Amino acid sequence: QTVSTGTPFIIAPVKSLDAVKMAQLNRSFYFDYIKKSKAKSILFFAPETYHESNQLNARMFADFYGVPEDPATGSANGCLAGWLVKYRFFDSEIIDVRVEQGCEIHRPSLLYLKADMAPAGINVHVGGKVVPIAEGVLV
Repeated sequence: QTVSTGTPFIIAPVKSLDAVKMAQLNRSFYFDYIKKSKAKSILFFAPETYHESNQLNARMFADFYGVPEDPATGSANGCLAGWLVKYRFFDSEIIDVRVEQGCEIHRPSLLYLKADMAPAGINVHVGGKVVPIAEGVLV
């Protein structure tokens, strides 16, 4: 399903960590599909994790943008948070979860999602920790 908090993503739940680990894009199908969709990126997620302190594991693919796989995607996880609340994935209209991402590409990241149902819509908050790969100074 396409979900947007500003930038649309396709949110694709799967049943197991193994399914997330095996996820691959069928590039031909992907590029045909996104021609008809506002969303150009796909986030797969499952309720099984590498670490028991986390609730979800995710992978995000955005070949359209030249990003085969992103290790930590705040915008995609914001959409995921909204999806989790809307569909009461955890049997609640309030979530506070930890999402692993980037493990399969050896750049493990942790995202913190908080969201709740409000009269005007869904409130979403995203934070996290990543593995830095570069550092610089703007002058």
